[in-house]
Amino acid sequence: MAFLKCLKFKIRRKRIHDGVVVLSDGTKTDPCNKFVQDSIVRRFSWDEIQVLTMKCSSSRMIGYGGFSSVYLARFLDSSLGAVKIQCSSERLNQVYKQELNILLSICHPNIVKLKGYCDERDEGVLVFDYMCNGTLDENLRGSRKNSVTLSWKKRMVIAYQLALAIEYLHEKCSLQIVHGDIKASNILLDEDYNCKLCDFGSAKMGFSSLVLPPSSMKHNRMIVGSQGYLDPHYLKTGLASKKQDIYSFGVILLELITGKEAFCAETRQKLTIISDPMLTDTTKVEELMDPRFENDHTFDLEEAKVMTSVSSMCLRRSPSIRLSAAEIITTMKDQVSSISHPFEKSTGSANA
Repeated sequence: MAFLKCLKFKIRRKRIHDGVVVLSDGTKTDPCNKFVQDSIVRRFSWDEIQVLTMKCSSSRMIGYGGFSSVYLARFLDSSLGAVKIQCSSERLNQVYKQELNILLSICHPNIVKLKGYCDERDEGVLVFDYMCNGTLDENLRGSRKNSVTLSWKKRMVIAYQLALAIEYLHEKCSLQIVHGDIKASNILLDEDYNCKLCDFGSAKMGFSSLVLPPSSMKHNRMIVGSQGYLDPHYLKTGLASKKQDIYSFGVILLELITGKEAFCAETRQKLTIISDPMLTDTTKVEELMDPRFENDHTFDLEEAKVMTSVSSMCLRRSPSIRLSAAEIITTMKDQVSSISHPFEKSTGSANA
């Protein structure tokens, strides 16, 4: 099985090296075809990565984490990209290969688009389109320079688009995928504040996403995720499932509704714990609302009540009775008019 997985990865990579584009239906096409040029994923040399990042200059660094750094890149056509360079280690190399394999397998307007990669060195490199409006986390906290307050309408569009991305991963791509680390800092926003889900380093595919590996033991299993977003059932059992992503979506909804962060490092409190009394009492819904909605003409209290209820149903202790992504989408289509024409180009203001 391991050999077959490796072979599949090499075949997929060879197709890209040869300039062959494999469409979502499995058909091959000429990369010179103007209708599919955007689908081409390029293999960069390390020298090219050095040029794009000015030799990983600190002046080009736009983000970093415990295991990777992200640099701003400018291409010959003047377009911008984001170059993610992973730290070198045997385990991280496996994570990189898995993330690359997943990104090569998926295509959705609300999932970050892979432009290319470099695997010449131990440090794995992924190249993406640059998202000029940063992360959802930065925009909700106002921590990004020149960030503006996201309107209720825009927040609902982001929530809807995130639900579409999750439904695609869970049900509509060739391999059922559990993202495993959905959080506000893993949601990028483009120039029109459209949602782009990113960071698939914790993702699991197919059957492996539904069961524990045979060698897993309770005392040594590694829990992957972020404080404030982790599903209590996953914490207890180590069992990854689609409903783990749904739980994280419920937390994201709470952040969009309240404007508060999922976990406050200063008070050590989770948003889910603080909000729980108001989630179960509809007469207290208004107490949850982000005070910035007071001056927002797009705010709709009835929609807020619907979305608070959706959040509550995503956060149920038992995964089996949580909503599915498809059910979330149906509810929003039926009861949240703010999401009408979500992919329509805006005027550039987050208050639209």
